[in-house]
Amino acid sequence: MRDRPESLAENELRAALRAGWCIRADALAHLPVGFGSHHWSATDQRGSRWFVKVDDLGFVADGREEEFGRLSRSQETALTLHRDAGLGFVLAPVPAENGAPVWRLSPRYALSVFPTIAGAAGQFGPHRREELAEVTGLVAEVHRATPAVAHLAPRADLLLPGRDGLNAALADLGRPWIGGPYSEAARDLLLLHERRVRQWLERFDQLVAEVHGDGSDWVVTHGEPHPGNILRSPTGAWLIDWATVQLAPPERDVWMLTDAFTGMLREKPTGVDAQVRSWYHRFSGRAVSPVGIALYRLWWPLADVAAFLDDLRRPHADGADAAAALKYLTRNLAAASA
Repeated sequence: MRDRPESLAENELRAALRAGWCIRADALAHLPVGFGSHHWSATDQRGSRWFVKVDDLGFVADGREEEFGRLSRSQETALTLHRDAGLGFVLAPVPAENGAPVWRLSPRYALSVFPTIAGAAGQFGPHRREELAEVTGLVAEVHRATPAVAHLAPRADLLLPGRDGLNAALADLGRPWIGGPYSEAARDLLLLHERRVRQWLERFDQLVAEVHGDGSDWVVTHGEPHPGNILRSPTGAWLIDWATVQLAPPERDVWMLTDAFTGMLREKPTGVDAQVRSWYHRFSGRAVSPVGIALYRLWWPLADVAAFLDDLRRPHADGADAAAALKYLTRNLAAASA
């Protein structure tokens, strides 16, 4: 996130780092990076550096406890994969002194702390062809570790996140949106794509019905294994940002390694799908379904459309995050139609 979080002072953050992790942050630098969470770099009195993450539990108070519980289970899953399942490439949070992976910073915000790894993550987009075998192997290792975390990881329900809000936005197109400076532009975009969005929702429901099954063959999935969540360091590749971990169909991860993802981004197909399926089958012993790939190809842009519309219909200021929300709303509406 580019903007600093509302109603959160850095002295509160420093106090929580001391109380939860005994980290006395002599230096605390806000990092305007990523999307969906707020980040800082903290340096303690011994010169050790920490990557600090603050998650927003929700604009509305209702649902914050549920979101905190989901986030706690997600981070506990990552910690268990790293510590107990032997997946050293999983970048897990540093537990607080009480053993919890997430600290309740305030009614609205949750705090987690990670080691700082020397290296660099990639950019959101398709993986380079020469990296696909490695990344497919990492994904398959995570999926094979499902028995270690099946009792911990949140379980996918195959519902579209934010669908109620998206339906409300579709029903509210006949009058001006007055939430903030980008609200009317968001309404204009949805008006332009209204018919297609309704068609996408119908298609989404059809795909869910085909994929659902009884869930007995679901695996623990990262959810977003794109290059932006692969950190490459001198010691090797790390899979980072486990906030979206779920028990789900394996296609939830694998689709991002295929031309379904490349096509969503309107980039040139790589023609590697058959190879990716072969690698994944060899590494995991599982096959992937074209229907599952199609479901997540549609799920991703529709979920983002719902989230960005929700942000832009609410009260908001003329800040960098609101401008980015409009930009990504535009991109995802185009992507879903590709």
